[in-house]
Amino acid sequence: MKSSSKHWDTIFSNTEDSKLGWYEKNALQALELLNQIPEWEKSTIFIPGAGTSVLIEELLSRGIKLILNDISIEALNRVKDRLNDKGEKIAWLCQDIAQPIQGTLPEVDIWIDRAVLHFLTDEDDINGYFENVKSTLTTGGYAIFAEFSKIGAPKCAGLTLHRYSIEELSEKLGLSFKLISHFEYTYTNPYGDPRPYIYALYKKKI
Repeated sequence: MKSSSKHWDTIFSNTEDSKLGWYEKNALQALELLNQIPEWEKSTIFIPGAGTSVLIEELLSRGIKLILNDISIEALNRVKDRLNDKGEKIAWLCQDIAQPIQGTLPEVDIWIDRAVLHFLTDEDDINGYFENVKSTLTTGGYAIFAEFSKIGAPKCAGLTLHRYSIEELSEKLGLSFKLISHFEYTYTNPYGDPRPYIYALYKKKI
């Protein structure tokens, strides 16, 4: 089954955040990579699959300008309710990130993908996603990825995954991106199951 807004709306409508299979209490791994980026707290950050991640509040507390996208309007509405008036300065976008981004975005300095790309399994969708990364990021900007590794589970949320190695991520981004840092991390989900991830930081060359 292909990832769709209906599929994700159903999940976010029926499941508490803490029961979601990808729920994390903190965003330490993303912050580890962000802290390798000079003056990152002055950046505009785009999150292509924001979901209901606690990373959102972590970034807001640092005064970050945020653009949040998700294919699920239910997820975005839950975040809006959670933030109340703290979400007024966020730019909200609800679309399939494999398709060309609708509307005009401000310059994006950092792209953060935690567990979104690996849900795209159609080659055209994967290519469309990477075209958005390349066209959205400003020159000299950074991209952070956190995806199921090659030894990770083949499915999540009832969907088949495209799992990644660092070599494939680098190939998809192409020669205009330089790998800055990467590490493997095994996340334990709320049900106690290990989920091997690969985390990577890239810089778009000047």
